[in-house]
Amino acid sequence: MEESNSKQIVNPLKQQLLADFKVGVDNVIFSVDTNQNRLLALLVMRQQEPFCNCWSLPGTLVRQGESLEDAAYRTLAEKIRVKNLYLEQLYTFGGPERDPREAVNSYGVRYLSVSYFALVRFEEAQLITDGIPGIAWYPVKQVPQLAFDHQEILAYGHRRLRNKLEYSPVAFDVLPEMFTLNDLYQLYATVLGENFSDYSNFRARLLKLGFLSDTGIKVSRGAGRPASLYKFDAAAFAPFKDKPLVFI
Repeated sequence: MEESNSKQIVNPLKQQLLADFKVGVDNVIFSVDTNQNRLLALLVMRQQEPFCNCWSLPGTLVRQGESLEDAAYRTLAEKIRVKNLYLEQLYTFGGPERDPREAVNSYGVRYLSVSYFALVRFEEAQLITDGIPGIAWYPVKQVPQLAFDHQEILAYGHRRLRNKLEYSPVAFDVLPEMFTLNDLYQLYATVLGENFSDYSNFRARLLKLGFLSDTGIKVSRGAGRPASLYKFDAAAFAPFKDKPLVFI
């Protein structure tokens, strides 16, 4: 008798209820205070349950007809006024029970967080305090316990920011149009730590790459020789855009 080559059909597992998702956007908003060498994160105090009176990342539920990116920009605009910023989608956090509200409903409602991270200059970012009882910049190393899984989101955003600085021109999105090499170095040192590179090596490396343009303008800041002002040359950087590149 020939052996049958047909495969046995396995009965499917008992069907589970599909989850009904609510989608939120949480922003990890970093600022760089180069005067005090501090990397800061913007936190807000929650005014409702769950986690009432706890610090959290600025966030919102996505509205009807609103894109995720628009929701992220809306949250930013409700918290700070700033001209120069960098914004990028970070990650989607959707583990079961990440939000306590999931445990008190019987309809399978799940809360997803599509997170974004932003970088702004501390000197340019003006906090909007009208109607917001609690909003503050916290040094990343001194952040208190946060609501939900926001501690994890913040840590993920911090790692992404450090990595982005090492291979992309993200720093130039938040610097003024003209800047000194020391301005640029201080931004990197604040995020990566002063031991990432000494100034001389950093300066030589950036100038060798060829996408910083000397404006011919010099500026005096305190004692010492006037410093040259540079611009980021996007056209000169274009050939490097899709190639592996190490800035530092």
